[in-house]
Amino acid sequence: MFYSGEKLKEVFTKAKKERYGIIASNVVFDFIIRPLVWGYEHQKSDGLIQMSSGACKYAAGESKDMFAGAEIISAMVKNIAKMTKHSGVGLHIDHATPNYFDFIKFCIEKDLVSSVMIDASKENLEDNIRITKEVVDLAHKYGVLVEGEIGHIKGSEDEIVSETELYTHPEEALEFVKKTNVDLFAASVGTNHGVSKGKNLVLRFDLIKEIDDLLIKNNVERGLVLHGASGLTLEQQREAVKNGVVKINKDTQYQMDAAAAVQAFWEKEKDSIVCPQNIKLDDYIPDKSRFDPRKWMIKAEDAIMASVEEMIEMVKSNQKSILG
Repeated sequence: MFYSGEKLKEVFTKAKKERYGIIASNVVFDFIIRPLVWGYEHQKSDGLIQMSSGACKYAAGESKDMFAGAEIISAMVKNIAKMTKHSGVGLHIDHATPNYFDFIKFCIEKDLVSSVMIDASKENLEDNIRITKEVVDLAHKYGVLVEGEIGHIKGSEDEIVSETELYTHPEEALEFVKKTNVDLFAASVGTNHGVSKGKNLVLRFDLIKEIDDLLIKNNVERGLVLHGASGLTLEQQREAVKNGVVKINKDTQYQMDAAAAVQAFWEKEKDSIVCPQNIKLDDYIPDKSRFDPRKWMIKAEDAIMASVEEMIEMVKSNQKSILG
């Protein structure tokens, strides 16, 4: 099932109340969307599919028209989600910077998405609040949720690059949430975008809890978001959820899993398309039964599906869909 913003709000409210996480998964195209949606379904867990501006440009092919790409990805997610019965997914715009306001507006008004993230974290706090509130005012008219962020997360993800890390200050988080009325708040607490291992990161769980407690104390409780979560350990993810995180973003992990699975296939089946050295080229016949894309792309999809199902179990959202 595809969730509207209203239904997605139910998902995060339930997750926050019962202290489990929702895996938010970045996609590029159908070979990632398909296994993710079915992985959520197998686990009876709700989830969130995320598309970036870069993913939308890729989906549009040579034109790189992100508006067309967003329509393509939205249609795929909605149609694949129609086939599920025990779980639901929403579609989210991830890390849209202020220069993409027209893109956000297009996706909201065309009913392509359930939620959006406006990332004005590189602006000063006053401008971040002003820009984010403008998006919130628009999105809420259409029942679309909004995620905002303060702080810098080190590393790179798609078009978002930061060489530095800037932790979120709890008092600024409170001011930001009060003045913008965002539905979800992303804090910088020590994670990295890109390839990293959780054991090498120093995560500020105390900071997550301090922000959550402060928001609750001031009657503006929100679900917190953990960006750059690929590579985190089981204990780290569960500790984050225990302290107020409801949305855990994943991207790099799927890329690694898919690449590893395809690499393993071609190491074994290379001779299906490349002539072995001990055979004359004139005598060599490629083997379509093995180089057919459906034979090796399914390896990537199976790896992604196994990965998301494992993550779902880690954050304990299995069997927790709002569909019952």
